[in-house]
Amino acid sequence: MDKIEAKILKIIDEHRQQIIDFAEDIYQHPELGYKETRTASKVFDLLQKNTAKTEKSLAITGVKAYLKDPQENEINLALIGELDAVSSPHHAYADKTTGACHACGHHCQLAGMIGAALALTDEEIKNSLAGNVTFFAVPSEEYGEVEFKLNLKEKNLIKYGGGKSELLRIGAFNDIDIAITHHSRPGTADVVVGDRLSNGFVSKVIRYKGRAAHAAANPHLGVNALNAAALGLNALAMQRETFQDKDMVRVHTILTKGGSLVNVIPEEVVIESLVRANNVQAIEDASKKTDRAFEAGALALGANLEIYTSPGYLPTIPRAPSNDILDIAKMILPQGSIRTAQPHESSAGSSDVGDLTHVMPVLTFETGGVSGDLHSKDFKIINKDIAYIATAKIMALTAYRLLKANAEKAKSIKKDFKPIFSIEEYKKHMDQFESVLKKNFSN
Repeated sequence: MDKIEAKILKIIDEHRQQIIDFAEDIYQHPELGYKETRTASKVFDLLQKNTAKTEKSLAITGVKAYLKDPQENEINLALIGELDAVSSPHHAYADKTTGACHACGHHCQLAGMIGAALALTDEEIKNSLAGNVTFFAVPSEEYGEVEFKLNLKEKNLIKYGGGKSELLRIGAFNDIDIAITHHSRPGTADVVVGDRLSNGFVSKVIRYKGRAAHAAANPHLGVNALNAAALGLNALAMQRETFQDKDMVRVHTILTKGGSLVNVIPEEVVIESLVRANNVQAIEDASKKTDRAFEAGALALGANLEIYTSPGYLPTIPRAPSNDILDIAKMILPQGSIRTAQPHESSAGSSDVGDLTHVMPVLTFETGGVSGDLHSKDFKIINKDIAYIATAKIMALTAYRLLKANAEKAKSIKKDFKPIFSIEEYKKHMDQFESVLKKNFSN
């Protein structure tokens, strides 16, 4: 540990209670994607005090703060924290109105980013960095409320449902060379270094339109959109044996509108769905089968059908775990349980971090200090020093390690990375998944 590293740790330890108080405040005031106005405001106010340039309202709620005045051709690292919560209405800290809850630990990311900022903005530490650090609070990592996001798209407020995807599209990542990301992980490990293969997906809003009629007196005059939807869902279930295990296909749905009154034949039914797999070909195959199944339900009942398909996230491309992050974890937690992600590890879940991995090098780590299943009422913070403080220390020290000594390590990572897409190629690739299917089977 050199003197700058020691100073980074000292500053974070001195601000321990401030970091915890910030994290707990965000934990107790969760907001869903593209609605994170209070959270974004709290982050902006803290970052604006000591950073050289701060931007807000990026992709509606995103906040971006530069440690130093941006310079052309400098290497720039992003420390990323996600603003949004997930829906978990039965959690102790859930918002009673929206059901939002930080049962995925995004508030831990924000605590890490803010804690790192408190240290790196120290003049001596800042001057030791041969490059810039961007503190980037990004919206809408959780891909929920699909119909709401479709409404935002119709108003031209966004084009993509995921926050990082949208920030890539509008050019907010154009000056970022390396991203450092974090997630909470329940389990026995205090720190896991590296990421896992994860699924990508497309999202769908399926709308059945039938004909209302009195459900008791004149049901023969109606077209039951709920029955059409039920047939579509059953047809979808019959497709599942055609999905190959190696592709890790997941198709899951929720019914967001099922009718109005029980004595009225349901005239409109709305379903939201995510169609996931770990490769693009499998996503396309599952997407076609999903459309076909829902179309069958409409055909059988003589209902009309609209399916809006939108690009979701790309599968994550794992990279070798960072030796620097591993060394840092062992340094700050000498008695901790620390391991690297294994090549065989994979997740059927999805994250817009996957999109970043296609265009820039992403260094990922996870911290424990939490228990219970992610996205559930059982998620808990059980060790604030691991969940919040260790996260801040790893973020800050990683930025320093990569940017000290003329930023040789950061430059090497950037030089060795071979992107799958340029930003323009990424947008073109994403846009191919945008489609609207309309079928009219009414009498």
